[in-house]
Amino acid sequence: MDQQKIERNFRKINMKKKYRKFIVMAGVVVSSALFYQFTTANKEQASTNYYIKNIDFAGERVPLEIIDVQERLDRELVVNINLHSSTTLSIKRANRFFPIIEPILKRHGIPNDFKYLCVIESGLTNATSPAGAKGFWQFMPETAKEYNLEVSSTVDERLDVVKATEAACAYLKKAYAKFGNWTAVAAAYNRGMAGIERQQIAQGVTDYYDMFLNEETSRYVFRILALKEIMSHPDKYGYVFSKNELYHPIKTKTITVNNSIDNLQTWALEQGVNYKLLKLHNPWLIDTSLIVNGNKSYDVQIPTEGFKRK
Repeated sequence: MDQQKIERNFRKINMKKKYRKFIVMAGVVVSSALFYQFTTANKEQASTNYYIKNIDFAGERVPLEIIDVQERLDRELVVNINLHSSTTLSIKRANRFFPIIEPILKRHGIPNDFKYLCVIESGLTNATSPAGAKGFWQFMPETAKEYNLEVSSTVDERLDVVKATEAACAYLKKAYAKFGNWTAVAAAYNRGMAGIERQQIAQGVTDYYDMFLNEETSRYVFRILALKEIMSHPDKYGYVFSKNELYHPIKTKTITVNNSIDNLQTWALEQGVNYKLLKLHNPWLIDTSLIVNGNKSYDVQIPTEGFKRK
């Protein structure tokens, strides 16, 4: 190869390198401009929306004039406003499950704000914690049995949203009888009644906002407050959905079962649905059979809409 060809090839290589650098730089500039525009818009919205002057939990005023109280609430607002996927799903699920939870709370005299405790516990799903707590209200097996929830080889009523909410109400009423303060009751749901009482005695204070607690319990009530604020005013924080985007309640019919069922998969087909739908609407059925002991009976929900193909 002569010198001229070598020089031409060298120039071509340099031109390709320069072109690639130009493309990369152009991409960086465009991305930076878009990111700046997006974050600037968000900052403008955040600067007017994140600061809360007044808020209460279950009618009990939050003392935001205390600096650390205001900053702890701000932290949870910032975190949860920007947990877009989690907060979005909680808002969508609330449209389906709050109509189930709210009347039960009201019937038991539990403030409506406790529905947000359920949100931070499980995201309105039948979650399972690393420690073994399950369901919307995250009951441990021993506590579940204490509050009359069955946990057996074929049934786990922690996963029944209605029965679990009833059990949670019983716990909350017991805690209120002890503390006489709903904010302390919420904290006790996380730390335990004995845990909160020990800290009250040790520190010589009874108000949650005056107590020094472990990080999880210290953040707990503020997480509830943040979700209450965001879910009560979703548009204000950029969570705008049409009615069709929300998860709607699904109509079901109730079949009362008094006898054991050997094969739930076959039984589901006999009810006009499949096993998947049976499990989705009755997650407390944890095996492929159902054992019914003594005089006990179970109410099984069978969907009547939203599962047939067009």
